[in-house]
Amino acid sequence: MAPARPIVFMDINIGETPAGRIKMELFSDIYCALINKYYNFSVNSRPQGYKNAIFHRVKDFMCQGGDFLNGDGTGSFSIYGDKFPDENFEVKHETAGLLSMANSGPHTNGCQFFITTQPCDFLDGKHVVFGKVIEGMITVRKIENVPTGPSNRPKLAVKITECGEM
Repeated sequence: MAPARPIVFMDINIGETPAGRIKMELFSDIYCALINKYYNFSVNSRPQGYKNAIFHRVKDFMCQGGDFLNGDGTGSFSIYGDKFPDENFEVKHETAGLLSMANSGPHTNGCQFFITTQPCDFLDGKHVVFGKVIEGMITVRKIENVPTGPSNRPKLAVKITECGEM
């Protein structure tokens, strides 16, 4: 019997108001290095972890966060160095609620991730899907509906106030 996939969570505030919890299942049976990195950032605190990081970009198809270095999408860090390679593109962006790596091109994965809010087949073969929301999609929808300004940055802070393993 295969070991259970890890379940991680993020508690989210929008402004100063608690918005809810997002629980995500990580595809540990498909991705090893990527899951190890994401899991590490989910269960550890700053300076190298997602706690108190923000979602810095919200577009019509995804909510992006995880830049705990600069908070604006320019920071990149991983437990394997600055960037690490794509493992594979086995899972497709077929639905809302998928957890995927944000990158700036092939083999440039770092600390940033996004959660899809709709199918995004145009991202297939470019971004690695490595998990899915199993509870808290309503919280993702709340993030999706925060008004945005320049560079799709939310006008209210969307902050990960707590994160870890279930």
